[in-house]
Amino acid sequence: MADTFEGKYTTDFFHQFINILQGEYPAFDSHKFMNLIYDDEWETKKFKQRIRHISTSLRTTLPTSYREALSILIQMAPKCKGVEYLFLPDFVEVNGLDDWQASIHGLEVFTEFSSSEFAVRPFIVKDPQKMIDQMLEWASHPNPHIRRLASEGCRPRLPWASALEVYKLDPSPILPILNLLKQDPSVYVQKSVANNLNEISKDHPELVKRLAREWHGESSITDWIIKHGCRGLLRKGDAEVLFLFGFDSFPDVTVHELTLGKERLWIGQTLDFAFTVQTNSTTPQKLRIEYGIDFVKANGATSRKLFKITERIFEKEGHQYTRRHHFKDLTTRKHYPGQHKLAVIINGKELATTEFCVEH
Repeated sequence: MADTFEGKYTTDFFHQFINILQGEYPAFDSHKFMNLIYDDEWETKKFKQRIRHISTSLRTTLPTSYREALSILIQMAPKCKGVEYLFLPDFVEVNGLDDWQASIHGLEVFTEFSSSEFAVRPFIVKDPQKMIDQMLEWASHPNPHIRRLASEGCRPRLPWASALEVYKLDPSPILPILNLLKQDPSVYVQKSVANNLNEISKDHPELVKRLAREWHGESSITDWIIKHGCRGLLRKGDAEVLFLFGFDSFPDVTVHELTLGKERLWIGQTLDFAFTVQTNSTTPQKLRIEYGIDFVKANGATSRKLFKITERIFEKEGHQYTRRHHFKDLTTRKHYPGQHKLAVIINGKELATTEFCVEH
């Protein structure tokens, strides 16, 4: 379990945290805190459940005054860096919705050392316009972590978070924030803006395509953001987006000799495969080559995940690719037995497929 997010919360971790906390609040009852943490259900809790459990345990063991408790956590925040400390902004989410001034300051502090991207969302739900105004201020903040929060916090479909239905229906309030950040010098912020755009494109593809056309050519940073933000549309082979970024919707190309190292494998093993791409045009073509795997889900249905191989200008030539895909269970993906499909996709077009079986 040590290589999972849940596994980060070891006894040694809590002892280290308690030492940091007692440096700011010597009266902290560590024995009571540890008893609260290790209750009968602790071992069954997933990562986000553990985050909430820790923050509620802190509420019981810190001063009853929210502002006093928050002040203690803020003072120790610079010593609490990493995803393990997401329970600090969660403390604000759970306890601070009725204290705007103190809570917004806490979210600003905590986001630099872990991230307040999840904790900010209930504030958006409670008062969307007030929070949009706040995020517009954050978008001009000198600290890139806080600028990123302006974009990351309002992503309509942020993973691990509840969807913001108001922005899935109408993302227009988000756009001024993204417009302020579309030339941000921080790669950390750029990725967030692109991810936000990609999520908007799932519900409002025409809006994102319009933004892409309007922003294209402003700077190399903006061009990278909109291209990464349009990656879902590129994968779908959207003709307008392909054209915008120089790809041909109907490339003169064929895929030959798609072969697998084995047709049956166990969960935990790797799949080797190879194929040849033959470009047939006498003029250069810009190709985006990906492979997709239709993974079997727990309910027996399949869901495709795409993996980019290369993107470049091809002359008339043949090129062989060999790849290896690992079927080890990850925090972000669990594998299930069944018939899977491998596809080679070029400029959004599926050009070759084969099947293989994954077993326990």
